[in-house]
Amino acid sequence: MKQFPYVFFLGIGGIGMSALARWFRANGHQVSGYDKTETPLTQALVTEGIAVHYADAVENIPLEIRENRLETLVVLTPAIPAESVEWAWLRTEGYDIRKRSQVLGVLTQGRYTIAVAGTHGKTTTSSMVAHLLHHAGLDAGAFLGGIAVNLGSNLLLPKTLEAPIVVEADEYDRSFLTLFPDVAIVTSTDADHLDIYGDQNALIESFRQFVGQIKPGGTLLINHTADPSVAAAAPAGTTVIRYGLSAEQGPELYAHDISAEGHQFHFDLRGPQGTVANLELAVPGYHNVENMLAAAAVAQIHGINSEKLRAAVAAYRGVKRRFEFVVTAGKNVYLDDYAHHPREIEAFLRSVRTLYPGKRLRVIFQPHLFTRTRDFAEGFSKSLSIADEVFLLDIYPAREKPLPGVTSEIILANITALIKAILTKEQVLAAAQADDTFDVLATVGAGDIDTLVPQLKLILTERWK
Repeated sequence: MKQFPYVFFLGIGGIGMSALARWFRANGHQVSGYDKTETPLTQALVTEGIAVHYADAVENIPLEIRENRLETLVVLTPAIPAESVEWAWLRTEGYDIRKRSQVLGVLTQGRYTIAVAGTHGKTTTSSMVAHLLHHAGLDAGAFLGGIAVNLGSNLLLPKTLEAPIVVEADEYDRSFLTLFPDVAIVTSTDADHLDIYGDQNALIESFRQFVGQIKPGGTLLINHTADPSVAAAAPAGTTVIRYGLSAEQGPELYAHDISAEGHQFHFDLRGPQGTVANLELAVPGYHNVENMLAAAAVAQIHGINSEKLRAAVAAYRGVKRRFEFVVTAGKNVYLDDYAHHPREIEAFLRSVRTLYPGKRLRVIFQPHLFTRTRDFAEGFSKSLSIADEVFLLDIYPAREKPLPGVTSEIILANITALIKAILTKEQVLAAAQADDTFDVLATVGAGDIDTLVPQLKLILTERWK
């Protein structure tokens, strides 16, 4: 990458793209980019010295990019639409254009790599791995798909070339097939991204290919719920460790004596590297206990002893928009979560129910993608029905065009919650202002629902004084 003093990002505001932008900036490259929307993340990039523009026009591409084609690398996110004016011009002019996943593959080539894959759980788990290594004093780097609270960033810069690199390995568009990990974690192989894969069998085959790229003598940590054929695809000589919440589920790595006290989950880790008793996880949720099992096993593999591991787990504070406590006021709580798949929503809401039994729960959910809504409408209805009240926003399209007959209504129709409706963002805010029938509020989704969070925080902080 040294041959490219200039790096230009199409879709620089994406969480994975911005981590790469920060890496290039920290390594002396002149970085700039385009995104369609100004966000707190793009604003942060600007304050860090990265030029960002928001109107898709060739004249907005910085002059040094337009005048130095051979010395410029263009990094592309799959979210950029085919009709992008800037992308078309850069293609026509013959720029070196690479997908984010390809660049990650180059940056990790020849380096010790810990890759975390899965249709859900990979952002939290990869941030856990990075945190545990960093907290224990090991030199490590990380490219994360979320803002880790402990790090205050989606990027952890390593000090040396020998340091392990933690990478969130994204299955979308088969991106993770550019990675050749020393250690791989597979958190889930549930159906998702069927707009890309067509059916779950094709998705499973992609995971098999990913696992098949583990380096000789490497390690695979795989959730016990994953398709068994994925673990079977690991190269000969790979250490395969299945993990889950209890020994009864059959994994080699499991949690023992799980209990919830306040926001904390307490458990013992039992696995091939030994037992670590009295772990305290401040980020709640049974799914997070499961994620921490895999992350802690990676820490054990890297020689972190029980004392350091116990301290690192206790210090972990999560990822922004993953079971994030926005307002806590007596019996009232406002939570925000990125869940956008039925399994994720179910895991999140069941954990909320465990923490707050008997409390009235209102959920505001924004479906993400027309294809995902079409493919999993029944699952969304079932998982959201765990709540007492469900308000749906319109579908966030992201990279997609509308599909006939696919609206939030197909989810709403089968929700069994006592109260349900489709609302605008303005109506959601008005509802929070107008009544106090709920004890716990949760905003859920992967679109732009997070823009409601600051406003809801203000309303509820005032109401719940």
